[in-house]
Amino acid sequence: MLELEASPEIDPICAHCSTPLRKLLYQELRGMLGRRFIYYCSHCHKVLGVSHRKGFWMG
Repeated sequence: MLELEASPEIDPICAHCSTPLRKLLYQELRGMLGRRFIYYCSHCHKVLGVSHRKGFWMG
């Protein structure tokens, strides 16, 4: 099993521009069957990830 540990004193680093991430930007993507969120670096604006789609009954 993988253990999780909070580390608020360490800033993650962008995988593209290597800048410490102090702010993560996102946009909501809506579709007929649900919505997703796209997350990107506040410095270089490159995409870091996309959330999984949820059905319309899950909000």
